[in-house]
Amino acid sequence: MVLTALWTGMAALSLLFGAALGRMDAVSEAALSGAASAVELGLSMAGALCLWNGVMEVLRQSGLAEKLAKGFRPLLRRLFPKAGKDPETLAAISANVTANLLGLGNAATPPGIQAVRRMARGLDGRADREVCRLVVLNTASIQLIPATVASLRAAAGCTAPFDILPAVWITSFLSAGAGLLAETLFSRLGGTRP
Repeated sequence: MVLTALWTGMAALSLLFGAALGRMDAVSEAALSGAASAVELGLSMAGALCLWNGVMEVLRQSGLAEKLAKGFRPLLRRLFPKAGKDPETLAAISANVTANLLGLGNAATPPGIQAVRRMARGLDGRADREVCRLVVLNTASIQLIPATVASLRAAAGCTAPFDILPAVWITSFLSAGAGLLAETLFSRLGGTRP
């Protein structure tokens, strides 16, 4: 809602100032070139995202995604003790984490939503610590292969889109650690139990 009002306001102000200053030709030229750039970026990213989503599907079909998810389950059971008792919820969390590790935020969203829906049962619309922890981990998104960012860099003309790997690894681990620390501190300050 807020973003809709913001974008509408910016477009209206552009039109008003363009008309007031007699520069409507520049406003229309900017609008058309911006639209063309958006379409070009979208098309160039679509190929890379299709590739990495295809890789994720190959991993799923071959069983490698399940093996990777099983490797995370001991850690995830410690992070999500209540959710760890439900195999379907734990599988959805594992799929979410696996997709995020591959930098596929779009592929991580459906299992993340499924996990939160299952975890939120009986909470009467309030998020408990485990739901908050999953949201923090999903937002921090520890990435081993930043596929989406690399796709954006390649679309922008970068010749080495994966040269950011060390920075991505460091920042994603630091952000996940800071997020988990903040979640723990805020839950203790708020007096909630694990």
